Amino acid sequence: MIYKLRAPLRDEDVEKLRVGDTLYISGVMVSARDAAHARMVEHLREGKPLPVDLRGGVIYHAGPVAKKEGDAWRIIAMGPTTSARMEAFEAEVIERLGVKLIIGKGGMGKKTAEAMRKFKAAYAIFTGGAGVLAAQAIKRVVDVHWLDLGMAEAMWVLEVEDFGPLTVMIDPTGRNYYDEAREAMRAKIPELTKELADLFK
Repeated sequence: MIYKLRAPLRDEDVEKLRVGDTLYISGVMVSARDAAHARMVEHLREGKPLPVDLRGGVIYHAGPVAKKEGDAWRIIAMGPTTSARMEAFEAEVIERLGVKLIIGKGGMGKKTAEAMRKFKAAYAIFTGGAGVLAAQAIKRVVDVHWLDLGMAEAMWVLEVEDFGPLTVMIDPTGRNYYDEAREAMRAKIPELTKELADLFK
């Protein structure tokens, strides 16, 4: 199925998503990589407010190439970064902040998938190496926070229109495409080992 959704997302927007679906997102999304996730969790644990309300929100695992033009920023390219680096933080972010969609590349683990099942969220991938294509869907930079972390690690608040195509890889049932693919490959190992052994008989 193909879905076009607008953030902030509601439970009913996310509940219908399944692994393999194609998704386009409009509205506001926030970028956050390793350092921004670490700071978000630190703020949560210390009871400090975050600069952005992420309830129903979309987090994009990415850091931009951006240019300051007067008082405004322009995003030149913004391809996804490897999501596994955020695995240690994402379940807590989903649970405590109400995030509904994570976008990145390369997949996430069991802890995140379980949080997505429990709190009605999903994970989707954007094509790696397509940072310029991603930038074309970014209509404007609404704000940027935590620039002290560096341009790539800062939290960018972005207005997007039909950001995608995204492919759902973890859905709100907790189904995780990457885990299924790994298990399928492991199941084939005995058969492949036997075939190799037969070749050398």
